[in-house]
Amino acid sequence: MQALAIYKSMDEKISPKAIEQYSLEYATKLTTQFFEKNEKITGAEVLSLCEIKQVNLFLIRELMNIWKSESEKIKSPYFDYQAAEVKEVLLQFQNVLSNHIAIGREDLLPLLQAAVVKTIHLILTPYDFYSQTLDRYGKGYLKTETLKNEVKYQKINNAPLEKLVAKLEEQNLQLITGNEAFGMLDHILEEVSFTPEDFDGYVIQFSKLVPLKIEKLYEPRNSVKTPEPIKPQETKTVAQPVSQQLKPPPAQNTPKPKANKLKDGLTINQKFMFTKILFKGDFEIFSEAIDQIETLPSLNHALAHLGEYYPEWDRESEEYEEFIEVLERRFQ
Repeated sequence: MQALAIYKSMDEKISPKAIEQYSLEYATKLTTQFFEKNEKITGAEVLSLCEIKQVNLFLIRELMNIWKSESEKIKSPYFDYQAAEVKEVLLQFQNVLSNHIAIGREDLLPLLQAAVVKTIHLILTPYDFYSQTLDRYGKGYLKTETLKNEVKYQKINNAPLEKLVAKLEEQNLQLITGNEAFGMLDHILEEVSFTPEDFDGYVIQFSKLVPLKIEKLYEPRNSVKTPEPIKPQETKTVAQPVSQQLKPPPAQNTPKPKANKLKDGLTINQKFMFTKILFKGDFEIFSEAIDQIETLPSLNHALAHLGEYYPEWDRESEEYEEFIEVLERRFQ
């Protein structure tokens, strides 16, 4: 059974605590092995430290972020550190310094743990990873160059963010708000019909050092009650997780009630969340379902539709309740 199939069939939410604990155990064992024969680790050794290359890349990225943070502290009322020539020399200094990395075990451990955490999140929950990457900026401005520097260290599930950077460069946009970036990424996900990479190979690689079981990275949901039949007049209804095999029915020739598209009213975070929890990570099925609901004439028809075609959705999940709230706003 493939790991991604496990991920798509999960009735559970990911557990940050479980990922932190596994990552700490993994990082501790890896650093112990390395420092049995070494006092410090160099930059070249960092690049080959872990069999999973993404872990090494995130580790290097964190070191570069540390350098950037430290260099920004260099301020003086007497010297202009923002002068072009000075900035050029500082960049050269950074390049030279990057070839003289020397980190002890205690300093490496938290950085390595964080790199493992990010790698697991990127593999297991790429939608959340993208959201967190852009959400750091929110309504503030994001530099295309900054995003480009972040993305170059990402080699797993990297197509959507790489495409986003390419579009920003094509449009010669040097600054963009986080919310605008979300909107562009939304369209990109629809264009490329993105499907996350399989997790099987990475499970095997991680397990060589510390056994990794995907199901242990999730936490059980609250026990769910047996759903009652859904009535068209109900304004709130609940159901259990959708079957992966169940796809939306063919579109009916029912007039659309509103000019605005239901999908356009969703934030990128909502699309990630609904795709992941209600539609088990399949963005194409999510899009087809939203398009079908768009053809229905009223909220009661939409609720009846969900009851008929998605009878196993979790009635008590936050994701379902938010989805219903979106429908209520849509059909007002």
